[in-house]
Formats: sequence, C-alpha cells, structure tokens
Amino acid sequence: MKRILLILILVAAVGVLVATANENKARVQGANSVPRFVSLRSDKVYARSGPGVRYPIEWVYTQKSAPVEVISEFEDWRRVRDWQGSESWIKSQMLNPKRFIKVISLGENNLYAKDNYKSKVVARIEDGVVGELEKCPAENDFCLIQFNQYQGWMPRQNLYGVYPNEIVD
Repeated sequence: MKRILLILILVAAVGVLVATANENKARVQGANSVPRFVSLRSDKVYARSGPGVRYPIEWVYTQKSAPVEVISEFEDWRRVRDWQGSESWIKSQMLNPKRFIKVISLGENNLYAKDNYKSKVVARIEDGVVGELEKCPAENDFCLIQFNQYQGWMPRQNLYGVYPNEIVD
C-alpha cells in the first residue's frame, strides 16, 4: 500500500514539473528552443519546400530583419512560419537570432512614449514595418520597439515576432 501511494506521489510530482516547464518555455524562449522567433539575415532569402537545395524555391523574402518562427529543425535547415502563416525551409545561415518584430495591425499604429494607451504618441508606424524588439516585460501588453530613430511602446497584439506571454528583457 505504501509503495502504491509513493508511486502516485511521484507521478503527481512529475506532472507538476512538466506543467511548470511547459509554462516557463512559453514565457521565456531559449536561444535554441523550438518554437522560437528569429529574423532574416539578408534582404534576399530563399525559402524552399524542403530541407535542401534540391527542393524548389517557394518564396524569396526581400525584407531584411523580418521575423520568422522556427518550428522545426533538420541538420542546418530550419522550417519556419512567416507572419502570413506560410511554412517553408530556410538554411540556418540565412537566419539571425537577433529579435525583430513586424507590425501586422493594418494601417497606422501608434508608438507610445510609455507602456499604456494614455501616454504621448511618439510616432505612427505603418503596417509591414520591421523594428528591433528591445523588451517585453512580464504581465504587460506592450513591448518596447526601436524603429530607426523612433523608440516606443506598442501593444503585443499588433506585432508578429513575440509570443503572447513571452518575457523579453
């Protein structure tokens, strides 16, 4: 009886540890975890239908630093998902671990001086523009973004390149 009780306690403990690990993975992405966001290294990146040069080119990305999500890996190839939901394979050398975001909310988007809607608007950023991700604090709906000479806060929901509950310091 004691043995069965001990086994049940151990199973429950392992379940709690796995759940905690999954929650932490969703909140803080590691440099080599999958999935994770990275950016395009060049203004001309070929995306293929499979992990190798023998596979046909599906897309040619032309926006340097645009974010893509790595969803799988095979040798030195990465299966990525872009801001439109398209999936393809890109050679790992064409990807940069530095974090950027893409504004996906249509039209002009306000860039705020502080992390709230009541603060001063420092710029208006068009959809499709790419900016460098500076930080996304815990339990905050805004991220600090650098767009060339403008720096400010933008709601996460307007951005592709950061997970909903991810913490970026």
